[in-house]
Amino acid sequence: MSTDHVRSDIQAARNRLQVQGWIGRRNESFRHLPPPGLAQWLGEPEDQSGQDLAPAEASGWTLAPLAQADARRVQARWLDALDASQRAELLADLPPPGDDDAAPFAWAHRALCRHGLRLRVGAAGPSKDDPVRLQLRHQARAPAEAPLLVLEVQEGTHCTLLEIHEPASHDGAVMQNLRIHVVLASGARLQHLRVVAPRPGDHLAHFVDATLAGNARYHQALVATGSDYHLQRGTLQLQGAGAKAGATGLLLTGTRTVDQQVFTRLNAAHTTSAVDVLALASGKAHAVANTHARIAAGADDASVHQHLAGIALDGQPRMVLRPHLEILHDQVQAVHGATWGALPQDALFYASQRGLDPVAARALIVEGMAHALLERGLHEDEAAAGCAMLRDWLASGWLTRAIARDLADAGTTAHD
Repeated sequence: MSTDHVRSDIQAARNRLQVQGWIGRRNESFRHLPPPGLAQWLGEPEDQSGQDLAPAEASGWTLAPLAQADARRVQARWLDALDASQRAELLADLPPPGDDDAAPFAWAHRALCRHGLRLRVGAAGPSKDDPVRLQLRHQARAPAEAPLLVLEVQEGTHCTLLEIHEPASHDGAVMQNLRIHVVLASGARLQHLRVVAPRPGDHLAHFVDATLAGNARYHQALVATGSDYHLQRGTLQLQGAGAKAGATGLLLTGTRTVDQQVFTRLNAAHTTSAVDVLALASGKAHAVANTHARIAAGADDASVHQHLAGIALDGQPRMVLRPHLEILHDQVQAVHGATWGALPQDALFYASQRGLDPVAARALIVEGMAHALLERGLHEDEAAAGCAMLRDWLASGWLTRAIARDLADAGTTAHD
């Protein structure tokens, strides 16, 4: 790929958007929370943010120091998407943007992407059966950006990943169109804890696409706070027999918006998927949980479970909970459901009987629900490593502070 080909690739993506258009108001996936217009996701042509930085710094991705044993099993490459050879390496083997209902986001990402990180986990060694523990942090570097992460977990390797998104390094709102591609080889396992906390005025669209070969395991637990626009969309492709995937979402919407979408494709026999979402919202917040599972013809004994729950902490938030099943085979198991309401009054009563004031009682109940949800999301046969990752993160106190802030905002809204 030459420099001319890089420019041509970027211009082709822009041309595709001009012909195809942006996300329509009647788009089924986005009609409850339509995204901002296209121009904002493409940034300003003259913006040169990060062009003078090395790819590792400009990308915003920081890989925490690894234990010596883990470091030998991780290959990391920070790549510049404006350099011809590095762009080719960064995008190698990734699927093209396509033409599904979210394709405009993918084309906008192709047009704006400037930097990315590729990780390969699982180099052979005496510790191959031990989990590789990764921690990634991302901080926005530009007002409009399109970060990219590609994570490949090799055959039989067990990995845990804590991915934390921090506030931007600059003043002003951020428009962030991020894509993560996870590829799990046969028998690979990944337990993935994602923490995404934008500032109130930010606009975020995160896409996580995971592809699983036979007997692979992928379990994601997402903790997301609200902003002016916040989309989290996951696609789970279960391609090999015996693959198993789970997606858990704790949406701390506050008084703003969060939209979580999970699309699961069970394309082989004995595949299993589970989606479990809890949305907590206040005031005039808007929370959407949208799940869609498709069981392909020939997927014998496939199993799907979807549960969506919404709780109004105060005020009259709008919560849309939409489980969907598309079943093209007879020999399957499928369960889905949605519930919404307020915090359980009996639990509040019992807490008050033990001397807790109303604010402390609400915080205790909400935090207990959050802990239980996240533990379910990362629990599996090999739960020890995932639970240790979750336990260490919870010990930081971030979740306790976020819940207290949401409850305080709810109380303020209720008295306005």
